[in-house]
Amino acid sequence: MVNIVYEDNHILVCVKPQNIPSQADESGDADMLSIVKNYIKEKYQKPGNVYVGLVHRLDRVTGGLMVFAKTSKAAKRLSEEIVSHEMQKSYLAVCNGYLKKDEDKLVDYLKKDSKNNLVKIVSKTTPFAKRAELDYIVLSKKDNLSLVEINLHTGRSHQIRVQLKNAGAPIFGDHRYAGVKQGNLALWAYKLCFIHPTKKEKMTFIYFPPNEKPWNYFEKEINNKK
Repeated sequence: MVNIVYEDNHILVCVKPQNIPSQADESGDADMLSIVKNYIKEKYQKPGNVYVGLVHRLDRVTGGLMVFAKTSKAAKRLSEEIVSHEMQKSYLAVCNGYLKKDEDKLVDYLKKDSKNNLVKIVSKTTPFAKRAELDYIVLSKKDNLSLVEINLHTGRSHQIRVQLKNAGAPIFGDHRYAGVKQGNLALWAYKLCFIHPTKKEKMTFIYFPPNEKPWNYFEKEINNKK
């Protein structure tokens, strides 16, 4: 069952649960793209293959808002918004420890080791290094945990996880980069803003993380954003 936040003839905005890949991978697990295609096929009783455009992705372990295109025209225009940075993606994270600054812009260069599915921060001159940029603000701190809001300006693989760890506060539950087993990764794509591909209106969608550990430590602060 897919959690639909908004749908019209051109786009579909839904919530990706954690631990589900955005598109099919070697695991063979159910993925969001296939789930959305099946939903449209069944709801509208469409024969044959259903077109759904995947215009952006979330890591398997990250939950939150995704927008899919229902037409090739919508897919093209949404993809252009991503390239031109018109689409705005904001995240909430709970980090272990405290960042040195309560508000900052992080710019690093990342290189992915595809064989081991690991991303490292490297020098700007490293072959195949990609620029990664985000800004963050710390919303609350308690019990050696930080609630952080992140605005993403580039969409690199594992970007938020690697950059926050490098800044001194790895994300709660990040087994891969923090090396500590604490449960689900506390990273959630909670806000998505873009221009509708045909209506040309600015659309903003907000969906908060589940009220479970460690998010419930900051229940009051998250509710204040509603």
